[in-house]
Amino acid sequence: MILSQNENPIFKPVLDHVNGTFNNVICSGASTLIIHKDSIVLEQYIGKQSGEREARAVQADTQFHVASVRKSYIGFAVSYAMFYGYITNIDDLVLTYLPELGESTWQDTTIRHLLTHTHGLKEQGNRTTREFSPGSNWSYKQIGVEVLTQIVKRTTNKSVAEIIHENVFIPLGFTESNWYSKKHKKLVDVMLRYEGDEDWRTSDSTDGDKMNMYVSTRELAYWGYFHLKRGKVNGKQIVPREIIDMATSLQSPSTLHNDLPQNGFLWFVKDSPAKKTEIGHQVPKGSFQILGFTNVTLLVIPEEDIVAVRMFNSFGSPEGYDYLSDVRSFGDSVMKCVKNESKVSL
Repeated sequence: MILSQNENPIFKPVLDHVNGTFNNVICSGASTLIIHKDSIVLEQYIGKQSGEREARAVQADTQFHVASVRKSYIGFAVSYAMFYGYITNIDDLVLTYLPELGESTWQDTTIRHLLTHTHGLKEQGNRTTREFSPGSNWSYKQIGVEVLTQIVKRTTNKSVAEIIHENVFIPLGFTESNWYSKKHKKLVDVMLRYEGDEDWRTSDSTDGDKMNMYVSTRELAYWGYFHLKRGKVNGKQIVPREIIDMATSLQSPSTLHNDLPQNGFLWFVKDSPAKKTEIGHQVPKGSFQILGFTNVTLLVIPEEDIVAVRMFNSFGSPEGYDYLSDVRSFGDSVMKCVKNESKVSL
């Protein structure tokens, strides 16, 4: 995928925002890229791929660890399975597909609950326990995502990675997005908050089910652009638009309180006002976003025909740093630039 490069200085405040975050979190490298009206209007690379003195500079082919941003790829795989009938209905019970999980704990939990973080389950040691009844509250827990990858594999006989490669990466020529079992020179080092951080885990799996995905800045922006264009790129419909529409539209249970975050297929979506949303207040309805623990963010704003990406190699945030406030203000900064551009064009 190739887009025209048309740098626009009106988007410099976004670069300033990314630089500000870079200076406030524990990281050695960062980048940002914005696609607006089919052109790359901002693309900047900052710092180095690790904290070592002779480290490689962050550049266009540098691949950042995207942490939970990988869930947008899992959401696509689930939507693919739905569209082609491998999964019958989003409100099917999880136990319909994975009966071995155990009826008592997983009873009444549906695929919708897993996709929208409303399943109410958590892991305690080797046990799965329940915090709240399905659909009654919202809690961001890894267990739901892991079960979704199992359902995809069980129903399609393909891993998440296989579905993504066959339907997106290969048709679009992506070579800088993948799940890696071994390190290579283009992958950043993830900067931990402290030595031995127990939240940081590595994996040898390349099935797309674990948190070992690395993506270049440009290809993450192209992934967002692919969703912005509803699967149609360079005049060709790469995947049915319904797959994208399901993944990026509101799917949260109607029983959920309005102040809680709202989700599509793992994407955060902007619908009615919600106090606990991660999306900026100035970002319009219909937008969708995914955020990783490395502070990587992908924001898509269909109303303004814009995709905004920021990348860092930080893992978590320093004590006292409000990362949700920071990511909201990132989106609001993008919107302010768009509004300023509109004023100038008048």
